[in-house]
Amino acid sequence: MEKLSMAALNRLSPDSFRETKKYPIVLVLDNVRSGLNVGSVFRTADAFALERVMLCGITAQPPHREILKTALGSTESVDWQYLESTLEAVRQLQASGYQTWAVEQTTEKTWLQDFLPSANEKYAFVFGNEVDGVQDEVLRRCTGVLEIPQFGTKHSLNIAVTAGIVSWELVRKLNL
Repeated sequence: MEKLSMAALNRLSPDSFRETKKYPIVLVLDNVRSGLNVGSVFRTADAFALERVMLCGITAQPPHREILKTALGSTESVDWQYLESTLEAVRQLQASGYQTWAVEQTTEKTWLQDFLPSANEKYAFVFGNEVDGVQDEVLRRCTGVLEIPQFGTKHSLNIAVTAGIVSWELVRKLNL
């Protein structure tokens, strides 16, 4: 066994990536404070060829030093946009035919492993602030809520980790 070289990975250039067919999945960041988390979400969107990232509220925007540190150039390959209001982002996405799902811990939810995405649908997933989570008004507007089962003492995952888990699970299921 040997590690693959960069050449063997067949990495796309940012221009080629922009032309590649994307999964109809949008990651919406609702007032995410950490630029490092934002940069990690950009890398996740790039890794899984997701349609775009929407940055809302106080969420930092490229070019921001912390974003660029963890994004490793993915801000140049992944489409993104900024909206002041997460609620407005959700409204726009729904008007464009997206199912909008918050990723949060609530009394009524769908466990991530039970969620079955359809290849004929478009999806947007809202990830909340590191302390307060997804805003209540945004939760009420969403199609539903996904929750990742957790078994330890914290019941709290970093937003970048959460976005990675959700993105992988959705792409995996869409490829079955």
